[in-house]
Amino acid sequence: QVQLVESGGGLVHAGGSLSLSCAASGSIFSINIMAWYRQAPGLQRELVANKSRYGDAYYADSVKGRFTISRDDAKNTIDLQMNNLKTGDTAVYYCNADGVGYRNGYYYSFDDWGQGTQVTVSS
Repeated sequence: QVQLVESGGGLVHAGGSLSLSCAASGSIFSINIMAWYRQAPGLQRELVANKSRYGDAYYADSVKGRFTISRDDAKNTIDLQMNNLKTGDTAVYYCNADGVGYRNGYYYSFDDWGQGTQVTVSS
């Protein structure tokens, strides 16, 4: 089992910046993709950005040029630097990771979520 713990959410005025961090721990052999999703009230959870183990990054159109995702495979962490925040960025942000775990001589696949962290952008 893999645990993901997010930190760094909060309240900020429009135009401000916040940084989110997520650390994965547990019986991890390798992580394929680490990602940030968000879910605003009444809306479906959406992918914000992700980064593969090979370094490929994806950004949703709505955050391109404003958000930067970074990954540290030695620490199994994924960070999201959010600049020029807009009120539309208000949501609960979730960390996600998928990969391969190893425990008791067996490999297993995982696809786990963090508990979420609130980001609120005021006008």
